[in-house]
Amino acid sequence: MLDLDRLPLSRKQLLSVGRATARINLWHGSVRSGKTIASLLAFVIAVATAGPSGLIIICGRSLQTIERNVFEPLQDAALFGPLARHVHHTRGSTTAVILGRTVHLIGAADTRAEGRLRGLTARLAYVDEATLLPEGFWTQLLARLSVPGARLFATTNPDSPRHWLKTGYLDRAGELNLRSWHFKLTDNPSLSPEYVADLAAEYVGLWRRRMIDGAWVVAEGAIYDMWDEGRHVVDELPEMRRYWAGLDYGTTNPFAALLLGEGVDGRLYVASEWRHDSRRAHRQMTDAQYSQAVHAWLDGLDVVPEWTFIDPSAASFSTQMWADGYAHPARASNEVADGIRSVSSLLAADRLLVHRSCEGLLSELPGYSWDPKATERGEDAPLKIDDHSADALRYVIHSTAHEWRHLLTHVT
Repeated sequence: MLDLDRLPLSRKQLLSVGRATARINLWHGSVRSGKTIASLLAFVIAVATAGPSGLIIICGRSLQTIERNVFEPLQDAALFGPLARHVHHTRGSTTAVILGRTVHLIGAADTRAEGRLRGLTARLAYVDEATLLPEGFWTQLLARLSVPGARLFATTNPDSPRHWLKTGYLDRAGELNLRSWHFKLTDNPSLSPEYVADLAAEYVGLWRRRMIDGAWVVAEGAIYDMWDEGRHVVDELPEMRRYWAGLDYGTTNPFAALLLGEGVDGRLYVASEWRHDSRRAHRQMTDAQYSQAVHAWLDGLDVVPEWTFIDPSAASFSTQMWADGYAHPARASNEVADGIRSVSSLLAADRLLVHRSCEGLLSELPGYSWDPKATERGEDAPLKIDDHSADALRYVIHSTAHEWRHLLTHVT
């Protein structure tokens, strides 16, 4: 049913599949390094030989990520050949069938998901993107794997060296019934040199070391350490193909709005900024007043953004924008680390420039730094100080990533 000879596997992938017999089996390293395929092979072989007692579980950040990262590859005949016909899952369902065995799918976005495991007895578990799961969920999952010979299979990209998975498990591998395999981008034999070069261009700084080199490294100091006012600030703007806007909402804190344009030269430009700091102005504004002010700002620029991405915590303001007939308001993507990575990639490639008039943003970017207390907890989080325009930038950049990603592959 599964012909390993037909799969373009590296020696490291094959060795990991054959040796994944520990209680905890962990594949970690760079993106697209082949760790997911190897781990899925090992898991499917375990399913095929599993005894009748105990549940089989697949866990991930959400049901959607499980479907994307686990079932899409498993059902790809180009990857798994005839086996793909024996993997059945209806999108949105919390169960699936693999080789005739029922598999239970559990999303674990927060600590409340731990309750879904209580009372279960499991034989096999597969965990996708393990560092994104709450530590309590992982601990409870291990406790549920109580059938003799039970095994856990997990994949992850590296995170902080102080992350609980690194300090509590990888660093203690000699004390635990645990085997791990570290993968780099070069360990995947199926990637073309052109794709590797394009992928490497999308990651810089901290994320390059983690996602390309596969290193567990700490976040410290300035977030945008590639920021250079001499390189990234402009006095004139080119003709623009289109615009988007990003808004960070504040009442006692500053309200920041940025206009992002795609220039005809293949670069992105923060073309204009509008801010209201109620503390400095000694006057707070209502949602309706903010909406009117944003309208007036854009009308004065004679610009209609294709989309306006709004701070997702500002539900009442979003409602006000809709009520005022504002064109295409949308909830901004608020994946903080991913958003910072998107901005970093553009700055490093000189594909994101800022007009000199955007004084709030220009004052915040040099001091936008990692929170050392969060770093000590094994988390990557920016200091919540003077970050309002920086947040608006992150919202509009990351929410439009699918629109500008190609610009990184044409860097001159």
